Parts: sequence; C-alpha cells; structure tokens
Amino acid sequence: MGKRYLITGGAGFIGSNYCHRLLIRGEDVVIYDNLSREGTEKNLAWLYSEFGKHSFQFIQEDIRDQIKITETAKNADVILHLAGQVAVTTSVQNPREDFEINAIGTFNVLEAARLSGKQPVVIYASTNKVYGGMDDLIVNENSSQYYYQDFPYGISEERCLDFHSPYGCSKGSGDQYVRDYSRIYNLPTIVLRQSCIYGPRQFGIEDQGWVAWFIIASILNKTISIYGDGKQVRDLLFIDDLLDAYDQVIEKVEISKGNVFNIGGGPKNTMSVWSEFGPILGEILKRPIKVQYGDWRPGDQRIYVSDIRKANTVLGWDPKVPVNMGIQKLADWVNKNLNLFQS
Repeated sequence: MGKRYLITGGAGFIGSNYCHRLLIRGEDVVIYDNLSREGTEKNLAWLYSEFGKHSFQFIQEDIRDQIKITETAKNADVILHLAGQVAVTTSVQNPREDFEINAIGTFNVLEAARLSGKQPVVIYASTNKVYGGMDDLIVNENSSQYYYQDFPYGISEERCLDFHSPYGCSKGSGDQYVRDYSRIYNLPTIVLRQSCIYGPRQFGIEDQGWVAWFIIASILNKTISIYGDGKQVRDLLFIDDLLDAYDQVIEKVEISKGNVFNIGGGPKNTMSVWSEFGPILGEILKRPIKVQYGDWRPGDQRIYVSDIRKANTVLGWDPKVPVNMGIQKLADWVNKNLNLFQS
C-alpha cells in the first residue's frame, strides 16, 4: 500500500508541481485548496489534463475551516502544508486575514494531524522571513551586489528568530507551533524555511514570486519596477530541487522529524535582483528590458542567503539546477504557455 498524501494549497505553484510528481509515481493524492490565488484553477486544469478527472481527489475548502480540514486529514499519511497568505505587502494591508490564514490555519492543520491518531508526517513550508531584518549583520557592497562580511555559507538555522512584518509573525507562529507539536505530541513534523523558489507553473506577481514575475513581465514587454538599487541578493532554488527536499524529508523521516531546515539555493545559487539578473534575462530575450526604479520597500533585506549545510548533512540534499539553467527553463515554459498569461 502506498502513502496517502494531503497537500494543502495543492493547486498552487509548489503544490501542483509536487502533486504532478506524486501522481507520476501512482501515489494517492488529496488536494485541499480554496483556489483564491491567481493561477490555481489553471494548475488544477493542467493536472486533470495530464492524469484524468479521477486521478486524485480535489477538495475546494479553506484551512481556516477547522471542521473541514480535520475531516479531510483523518486518513492522511503525509501532510504537506503549503496553503498560506504569501505576500509581505498584503500582510501589512490586512494583518488580521494574514494571521487567520497563516497562524490559525496552520494550527488547524496541526490539530487535524494530531486528532487523526495516525501520526502523519507533517511538512510545513516556512520562510526565511522568520529571521527578520538581521540588522546586526555587517553587509558589504561591491559593484553588482551586497555580501555578508562574516557568513560565507549564509544564514543557518541557529540564527535567532526575529519575526518582522505581520507576514513574518504569522508564518513564524506556524513555524514554532509545527516544531512544538513534535516535542509535545511526538508528531513527526518538519519545518522547511524556504527561500526564493521559482520554476514552471509559477504565476508570479509584483510582490510575490519576483523571479517569475520579472520573466513573465519581460516576455510580455511590460515595464518592471525595481525597488531599491537592484543589488539586493537572494539565493534562488529551482522547483525540482525543492521537491527533492520534500522526498528526502519523507524518506528519512526517522532522522528528519522534529527538525528545522533552511532550504534555498545556498551560496552557489545567489543572484542580485537586477544588476545580475537583468543581464541574464536580456541575453535570453535578446532585447533590452523596460525598467523603472522606486524607493526601497520597508523591511527589504539587502541580502539573504540560506546556509543549507544542515540539509546536506542530515538529508544528503543539495541543489542540482544552477541558476542560469533554471531561469532558462522558466523562460522557456512561459514562452511555450503565453496563452496562460494573456489576461
């Protein structure tokens, strides 16, 4: 008997990609999604077209509905909790809704797992935003990017948490609850603090999913807004590498449970937001890209890079797709699927 997988937010960018991988393997998959995000209906249609109407169970519900998520989770062996409010800017505009979705929604998922009595594996998609602004770190600058003076491997899981922004607080609350349910209830839970994931099926918008948004906007010949000087650095992780991390966490649950892992591209896959990314994109498209500059956004980090050595040591996981190759793959996908972006 295979495992039964429940994927909250399963019609989103990451969720639909993982469901695709699971369905290729013939796994038993339940997608739980309220379809509130741009692109989710298109991702669902894609999964149906690839595998057929009866290949998985789809439940259109909200994680804020405690009764519904408890009922849905009762037979799950693995719960991958991806559903959430994902943008810092949105959290600032509507902090209550952000809290209800990310903090209470995650609590509902954990309670559903606990009450099922099946001790399912629970993987929580957390964020590097739980580390806050990190204003105490010395950040230096060269002609194209910012860099840490003292952290050549990036920021590790040992870093003190400092939730910053309503989004940081709500995701951080979930992060700590997931960790504690392992300690208190012996649930096999794992926190993955994910950093800058990109790839096909990502319908990026300006304030979330910037790699995809820059590529989509450039291909559609729209003007891109760069906030700050464009030298901000992020570590980018291609979607396939993230899915490998999920697989490793589940396969090695006896050593992964109760742990927190930083999952990002790491030092080998860093990219400054525009001074390095822009030329790569221009080279792919073979034309100049329309750009306008704006003020720095509040709380925007000059640099964030994940130290991914713990995931390598414990799980044997390492990113395989270099940034240039990943960007090309995403650009190819957008070009082949322009009909999805015409609206």
